[in-house]
Amino acid sequence: TRKESSAASDVYKRQPQPRANIHVLLDNIRSLRNVGSVFRSADGAGVDHIHLCGFTPTPDHPKLAKTSLGAEESVAWTRYPDATTAAANLVEDGARLWAVEGGSAATSLFDAANLDDRDSSPIVLVFGHEVSGVDPRVAKLCERVVCLPMMGVKTSLNVSVAMGIAAYLLRFGR
Repeated sequence: TRKESSAASDVYKRQPQPRANIHVLLDNIRSLRNVGSVFRSADGAGVDHIHLCGFTPTPDHPKLAKTSLGAEESVAWTRYPDATTAAANLVEDGARLWAVEGGSAATSLFDAANLDDRDSSPIVLVFGHEVSGVDPRVAKLCERVVCLPMMGVKTSLNVSVAMGIAAYLLRFGR
């Protein structure tokens, strides 16, 4: 029933939220649906800010709201023409950038997510183009490269799905 659903939602809101200051940087994400889904998941996971870079669509696009369902109104966002400049500014301001992608340099996000809760530096989850990944110039500015372990034949998840998993893991732990 509706009442039970509301009560369950209240329980989740009362759970400890150990990691504050989670940001997301999207660089050259072409899909309106993916960006809208990122906003919706970011709202649910308590992401503080989304940095939209390159040709990534912004909430100013009228069709983005179709998948974000109003979450574009509740999550702060900023648009930057260039992800490298945005990433450099975030690092200069004390943020910790984590590129989320595969490769030999990547460690499991599940291992990396054991954070010292006393460190209040924002963690910025960096996602790159759906096909080519994180721009190497941005990756050089990242403190870590993390991945979501894959058990099937595919080597990656949809960007909005990966962002949701990563943000929830950082917010609530295992």
